Amino acid sequence: MKSSSFRRIAAVTTAAALILVGTTACGRGGGDSASGTKIVLAVSTLNNPFFVELRDGAQAAATAAGLQLNIVDAQNDSATQANQLATAASSGAKLVIVNPVDSDAAGSAVKALNTANIPVIAVDRTVNGATVASLVASDNVAGGKQAAVELATAMGEKGSVIDLQGVSGTSASRDRGAGFEEGMKAYPNITVVAKQTANFDRATALDVTTNLLQAHPEVTGVFAENDEMALGAVQALGSRAGTDVKVVGFDGTTDGLAAITSGTLAATIAQQPAELGKLAIELAVKTLAGEKVDATVPVEVVTVTKTNVGDFTK
Repeated sequence: MKSSSFRRIAAVTTAAALILVGTTACGRGGGDSASGTKIVLAVSTLNNPFFVELRDGAQAAATAAGLQLNIVDAQNDSATQANQLATAASSGAKLVIVNPVDSDAAGSAVKALNTANIPVIAVDRTVNGATVASLVASDNVAGGKQAAVELATAMGEKGSVIDLQGVSGTSASRDRGAGFEEGMKAYPNITVVAKQTANFDRATALDVTTNLLQAHPEVTGVFAENDEMALGAVQALGSRAGTDVKVVGFDGTTDGLAAITSGTLAATIAQQPAELGKLAIELAVKTLAGEKVDATVPVEVVTVTKTNVGDFTK
């Protein structure tokens, strides 16, 4: 489904696999009786196809490694996630994988895990103010730059753009936005007329884009920092999407790829959410086995347009 050129982490070693053999279970916050080394995957939200794919990739890898994987969903609430991480520390988890709701807000809870000598791996978004064994994430800055090039090309290198930003405080939103802003410097005839958060959410993006279009009816381009917001913008634009207004998203979700095929989305910057989840588990196995892991594991992103979308769909 995805290009074979993507970077892969080395397979789990035999020694590590022997250490971690056991029965796998998937909980929603713990409390089951399955055996096997227990780890927790704390996800920012499962109300987003990207993180559902990340979860599924992690679960498949955990099953293969014999891990008991307990999955908790913060529903995009930092306080809820802090409580979930505290529960992980007190419930016998040997390692925690966290996808922070907010990179800053997660710091205190992860610090407590550091104090308890429970290793933490960050996935998709970093944690600020605490120590993580590794961060596995897409190259979001590079992806933002790629999005700028693709949107500018689709717009004929002129016009005005709305920038739909993700959840404030997340490294993913910050880095994608920074990359996009840097990439746009090469196109002096394109003006970014509005930037506003839509919280990585489709319904919110529909409302935000509708309001921004009233203030800026001349807009000819939209960059959204994930596909869910891009699809919300497409809804707001109606028949203008893909014709006089070009929209570029980020993630490479199933719905985003379908929108490229239909012509309403000009491009998306494809991540590999299932691969991110898989690599996080592989890093967990290595960490628990006492192996050295890289502080940062970047995963390549690829621009998907109508010309190559067939390579990314089944």
